Amino acid sequence: MVLPSPGWPPGHSGIFCAMSQSERFVLATRYRLISEIGQGANGTVWRGHDELLDRSVAIKELRLPVNISEDDRVVFYRRTLREARAPAQLRTHSIVEVYDVVIEQGRPWIVMEMIEAPSLEQLIERSGPLPPERVAHIGRALLDALNTAHKAGIVHRDLKPSNVILDGDRVVLTDFGLAYSTGSASLTKTGHFMGSPAYVAPEVAAGERATPRSDLWSLGATLFAAVEGHPPFERDNVMATLSALANESTPAPQHAGPLTSVITGLLEKNPTRRLTHARAVDRLERAVAGPRSGRRGQTHRHRVTVVIGLICATVAACGIGATALIVGMTRETPGSAGASATQPTGGTADGAVPDDAGSSILIVRARNDACRLFVSVPGPGGSVLTNETLHKGEQRRYDWPRLNAVVYDTSACDVWVNGVQEATGVPGERKSYTLTKE
Repeated sequence: MVLPSPGWPPGHSGIFCAMSQSERFVLATRYRLISEIGQGANGTVWRGHDELLDRSVAIKELRLPVNISEDDRVVFYRRTLREARAPAQLRTHSIVEVYDVVIEQGRPWIVMEMIEAPSLEQLIERSGPLPPERVAHIGRALLDALNTAHKAGIVHRDLKPSNVILDGDRVVLTDFGLAYSTGSASLTKTGHFMGSPAYVAPEVAAGERATPRSDLWSLGATLFAAVEGHPPFERDNVMATLSALANESTPAPQHAGPLTSVITGLLEKNPTRRLTHARAVDRLERAVAGPRSGRRGQTHRHRVTVVIGLICATVAACGIGATALIVGMTRETPGSAGASATQPTGGTADGAVPDDAGSSILIVRARNDACRLFVSVPGPGGSVLTNETLHKGEQRRYDWPRLNAVVYDTSACDVWVNGVQEATGVPGERKSYTLTKE
């Protein structure tokens, strides 16, 4: 019999305490727990290894509250399945990928892709408020993630900085534990408040059902926290926060710069006047692009100067290339100090091996028009190299020493890694790569 250790939180089984380093717990005969990553209010996240597919995974252990009733246990399991199913249905680059759900030791465990990167909350706590240029990139990615979820009828209900992971230029929305699909039964008891008070929309705090527009409020509060270092209505305790949310005017951000109108539009208390997805995207892109000149005859040189100036400001403030503008210029301006640029090349989809396959860390060639590709350079100084869908016969080559890449349909792309061609997958299969040049 294994007894809980005094160091474990209440309700934890302590099952791992008596295990030696060589006897890690294995879930479903394939997922081996390696080490604890962190703990939250309702569980623990573990670093794990999928021994069947030989890949790293993140495993979320969900703990049931002590003395839980059988009815509440059923609700808990349903909410766990909902947390797993929501992102599994969406399958987009800006939403965490879920691989499996396992019931072991009387508790559910969610197996997800391993993203070794800080959350937005951790970044704010470590470095303070972020520059508007980087927050604009984060906001644009989260708008895309929410749009994908909302089109599928899924409302997240708990968007906040701790549920946003920043992996280089990749922005990932996680934790769909409170999400629900339209038409599904409610798993929230009457009178029970669900969500994070500092980021919840005022209509939800007042007892109304969450909607896509309440997710957009939470996005506005998250972007506010990113540029200011704290959410707009945060107070010393929950009741004071909810009181401020209900009774006080929304404060204007002081450090948002061109993002001010985006954030204030998302933080409109009346949901009917709140920015929609489309208006938020338009306003955000206008903010990134800078003010438009009303004079006719504005030269192309002037427009290019404005764009380059914005990019230089982004690099100086963030230390990374964080906007789509940088991606475009990277493709059109080959070569930079210490790294090779993305090289679009010719080629056909006839299966012929590229002449330079052995000299490149990664080559991708489209077998058909569904070859979608995302490539980024990892690390604090990294950037997105491409996020595009190739046409049949198009080819991309990458020579950076280290790369992260995602191929969204392995049946639509021919892929060479360090000169070795990858096996062709089945339609709809997604594959992620962390590459190092040999």
